[in-house]
Amino acid sequence: MTTPTIKIENIVASMDLEEKFDLEHIYAALDNADYDKKKFPGLVYRLKDPKTAFLLFASGKANCTGAKSIESVDRAIEKLTADLQKLGYKVNSKPDYVVQNIVAAADIGTELNLNAIAIGVGLEYVEYEPEVFPGLVYRITTPKVVVLIFRSGKLVITGAKTEQECEQAREIVKDELNNLGLL
Repeated sequence: MTTPTIKIENIVASMDLEEKFDLEHIYAALDNADYDKKKFPGLVYRLKDPKTAFLLFASGKANCTGAKSIESVDRAIEKLTADLQKLGYKVNSKPDYVVQNIVAAADIGTELNLNAIAIGVGLEYVEYEPEVFPGLVYRITTPKVVVLIFRSGKLVITGAKTEQECEQAREIVKDELNNLGLL
C-alpha cells in the first residue's frame, strides 16, 4: 500500500489592505468584478490566473478563496493589489494575511469499514450517521482539524492552517487505522 498524498483543494486567506474602498468605483473599473450591495455587502473579484476569487469590503478587509497553494495566494494578492493601485488605492503590494482554512483531499488506497472505525476511535472524536451523511466525521484535537473519512478510503481534511497540518492529520488517521487493525 502506498502512502497517500495530499492534494490541496482550497485555501482561504484573510487580510486587511489598510485602505477604505469605494466598492462602486472598483466594480465600475474592473472586469470580473460583481457587486450588488442589496444582496451582499462585499464585492466579488475573480482572477483567471491563478484561479481565485476575492471578497472585498468597504472597510479595506479582503478574503481570498480558491487558491490551491500558498504560492497561488501570494500571486493572487499581488495581482489584486496591483489592480487596486492602478485605481489609485494606496495598498501594500505584499500585505500580511492569515490562512483561515485549508481543504485537502487524500486517499488511503483501500476500502474502509466506517462502523468499525467509529467504534474503535471512540464517540468523543467521531460522528457517524450513515443515514444523514455517507462519511465519518473525525475531529482531531492536535492539529485542530476535521477529517471526513469515506468508505472508499478517500479523506477530506478541513480546518488546517498549513499544509503540514494536512499531512499530520493524514498520518494520524493512517496510524489510528493501522493501530486498530483496520488497514
